[in-house]
This record gives sequence, C-alpha cells and structure tokens, in this order.
Amino acid sequence: MPRSVITGGAGFLGSHLAERLLAEGHDVIVLDNLLTGDVSNVEPLFKDKAFSFVKYDVTNYIHVEGKVDFIFHFASPASPKDYLDYPIQTLKVGSLGTHKALGLAKAKNAVFLLASTSEVYGDPQVHPQKESYWGNVNPVGPRGVYDEAKRFAEAMTMAYHRYHGVQTRIVRIFNTYGPRMRLNDGRALPTFMTQALLGKEITIFGDGSQTRSFTYVSDLVDGIYRLARSQETEPTNIGNPREMSIREFAQKVRELTGSKSKVVERPLPVDDPKVRQPDITKARAKLGWEPKVSLEEGLKLTLPDFERRLRAAGSPTPT
Repeated sequence: MPRSVITGGAGFLGSHLAERLLAEGHDVIVLDNLLTGDVSNVEPLFKDKAFSFVKYDVTNYIHVEGKVDFIFHFASPASPKDYLDYPIQTLKVGSLGTHKALGLAKAKNAVFLLASTSEVYGDPQVHPQKESYWGNVNPVGPRGVYDEAKRFAEAMTMAYHRYHGVQTRIVRIFNTYGPRMRLNDGRALPTFMTQALLGKEITIFGDGSQTRSFTYVSDLVDGIYRLARSQETEPTNIGNPREMSIREFAQKVRELTGSKSKVVERPLPVDDPKVRQPDITKARAKLGWEPKVSLEEGLKLTLPDFERRLRAAGSPTPT
C-alpha cells in the first residue's frame, strides 16, 4: 500500500487529492497548520483507518515515521486575498516549507510533487502559456509574494532533482473550482456564487474583459495523480484550455443561480493578469490527460455545496 504525505491537505485542493489517494489505496497523512485550511474539509476522512491528520507548520523540520512513497507539497495561501493578508507566511511556506518537504522526500527516497501555479507566468506576454515560457512577473508588486514564492519553490525542487537525485514532479495549476472553496476565498467563483445566491451585487474587477480558464477540481486531481505516477520531472501545465472573460464567467454563475443580482465593476487590482490560458500539449502527450468536466456541468456540481454552507452559516439564499 503506497503511503503519501500531503502538506496543506486540509485546504480545498489538498482535501480532494486526499480523497482520490485514499480511493486509489494509499495511506494518507495530512499536515496542515490551518492558516487557510479547515479540518471540516477532511473530517469525513477521519473514519478511514488509512487516513491521519496532524496540525503542523511545515516551515519547521518535518519528521514522519516509517516509509513514505509520495509527498504532495500543497501548503500555501492560494488566493490573492490570502497572500495579501499573509505575505510573509506565503513567502516562508514557498521557501522554507518547500525546503523541509524536499528534505523529507530525500530522506525517504519518495516522489516529490510540487503544487506550483500558473501565476509563475505573471501577466503573460505569450498566449496561451507553454511550460517553456519564463513569465512576466513583478517581483516587488503585491502579488509578487505568491508568484516569486512559487518560482523559488520550482527552482528549489529542480535543484534537489539535479543535485540529490530526488524524483520530482511540478504541476502548474490553473484556475480551479469546485465544492469546499471557502465562501470568503476572494477568488472569482466563490465571490460570484456567494454574491449571486445572497442576492448581492456581483463584483468584477475592471471591465471584466480579462480572461481566465477554469478547471473543475476532479479533473485537476486526476491530472495531478497521473503526473505523480509519471516520469516527468519538469513543470507540466494542468488546466482547462477553454478561455473566457471574467464578465462572461460572472454571467454564467448568475444564470445558473437564477439570480437577479446586477454585475458591477470595481477597480482593477495591481498586476492583475490580462489573460490566462494553458497550453496542455505536454499533459495530453505525456499523461494522456485532458479535462472532461464542462464548465456548465462543474458549476452545477458546485452549486449545492455553496447553498448548503450558506444556509449553515445562517445566510438563507433567496427563494
């Protein structure tokens, strides 16, 4: 039975990955300091004897008894709201946390998979974005704490691969959505869906012409699982190449929820990327992967979770 460690495993993505690994027969150990994660995301897994949770800050030395076959390093604030609220913690987990997790991988001779991000491309001047593109990042802008933390983490990961022979995998994750995203996450989907369900104005930044590509979480996790089991050591884009404007995305959420909310504009944040679309040629060729869940289907799968949690929070949705 393979044994896997997920740092940041109580977060949105980490918890879905934990479920998949358990379904594939892995023992799973989740490490999370709960800065932005939530135990409720993994609580249903506690009854599984193959699952264990440890509240831990992975910027400290990491010790796990026994064998470890895979380490999935997902620990990090991941939304602009979070990394603007926690800039130092974001930099520390991208640097110190990656170093400690790689140290564990080296000690255990485990496969190490880094959850990187499309943010390493910054505000791209190449479109769509291929893994060979070096990016256009402002290192001293407010978003730089996340972008540069992930770029450093990639460099550290490749150094451990080249110098220590660690088996490394790097996934560059594009915008992902699904159940368990925090209601106050700050990213487009939870913001739009919460506002629409509560009958509030739906707020977009700028005129909403900036584009994103949205991947349903089960597709992302499938790509990550395939990558971990592959021999591909360098970065691989996992994302849905279907590109749309933020205004169009807001309108789709509005239509799905049947909301009468107006879409209103707010000032565009500093260094907000104008475009974002993955080139997934490599993932198709090396992993046999491409997304299967349409945006319309994924939004329908996500909606009941948001409705339930808003009711539980005492915010009944309009009928």
